[in-house]
Amino acid sequence: MPSLKKFKRTAVYNLTRLLFFFFNIIPRRTAVFIGGWLGLAAWKLFSRDRYRFLRHLNLVYKDKLSLKEKNTISCNFFINSGKNLADVIRFKKHYRREIKPLVTVEGLEYFDRAYKEGRGLFGITGHIGNFELLAVHIAELGYKIAVIGREMYDSRIDQLLVANREAMGLTNIPTTGSPRKLLSWLKEGGAVGVLIDTDSFRVRGMFIPAFGRLSNTPVGQTIIGLKTGAALLPMVCLRTADNRYKIIIRPPIEYIPGDTSEEQVYKVTLKCTKVLEEIIDRFPDQWIWLHNRWRTRP
Repeated sequence: MPSLKKFKRTAVYNLTRLLFFFFNIIPRRTAVFIGGWLGLAAWKLFSRDRYRFLRHLNLVYKDKLSLKEKNTISCNFFINSGKNLADVIRFKKHYRREIKPLVTVEGLEYFDRAYKEGRGLFGITGHIGNFELLAVHIAELGYKIAVIGREMYDSRIDQLLVANREAMGLTNIPTTGSPRKLLSWLKEGGAVGVLIDTDSFRVRGMFIPAFGRLSNTPVGQTIIGLKTGAALLPMVCLRTADNRYKIIIRPPIEYIPGDTSEEQVYKVTLKCTKVLEEIIDRFPDQWIWLHNRWRTRP
């Protein structure tokens, strides 16, 4: 690795460790305030990211939203992300006492019913709100939860984040891991959180309409669900105006068990995508418009 790149990665790692230390010795109210302020500073400083954010909003909403509205969505997203990060960093030491009481859940009965069927289930979500907190809170309610996590570019930061998840009772399954571990987890009746809203070459995908434009969307969870009978439940964790959280769980997606034809995989993944799309449309300042979901073209 070139020395300059190595130096930058070490600097980022040391900064990450410093943030973990600092955000855990101050009160949550202060941590969330600073997190929001850092998000706002990033929005002001990173003009390239602002441009990318607006470009993707324009692709979807065109003239339905004014430039002022789009800029407000963009700014709020950065602030929300900073606040979410502050809470994620505090999970290990402060979740049960400070954060857990601030979370409400809508639709837990859908999750509980599917979980008790014993065939495993996929929690279908995306980079919406605080998706790390979503998995942690469900695990804290007594369910067996695993998350599929993409490895970070720096193994040291990756180990730090994985340790943070595992300290909260989560099992981390890397995207490069063996499918056998995932299948075994589902066979034991466990639940798996998956993010299906990114264009990635690392996993099997299919072109599914997202906001009216074909998007390379992961379909592995759909195929496995169809084969094993595991339930597919769309769910998100949204930040509310008072720095609390609301988890929304939708009813399981209906499908024909055992039918793994391309047509069925397409239809079921489309249903999952549409549910998440409706939520994003209601809360656009909580989705990662920075990511180019339509990068890969058919």
